[in-house]
Amino acid sequence: MFGISDPGIYLAYLLVFLCVIFAVVYGIVNWNKGGTDNTLPLEEDIKWEEEELKIKEDEA
Repeated sequence: MFGISDPGIYLAYLLVFLCVIFAVVYGIVNWNKGGTDNTLPLEEDIKWEEEELKIKEDEA
């Protein structure tokens, strides 16, 4: 069938097809889910910088 004699080729095509179906379903399910809140690490960085500046001012 289709000029392909090796069953491994059919298996590869089947796996590619299943991966595409999985990716589409996963994308549809997670379409509008919110991302992570990245403000917390930024706030921690700001506090870290403020403490660093305070230490440098105390040394000078």
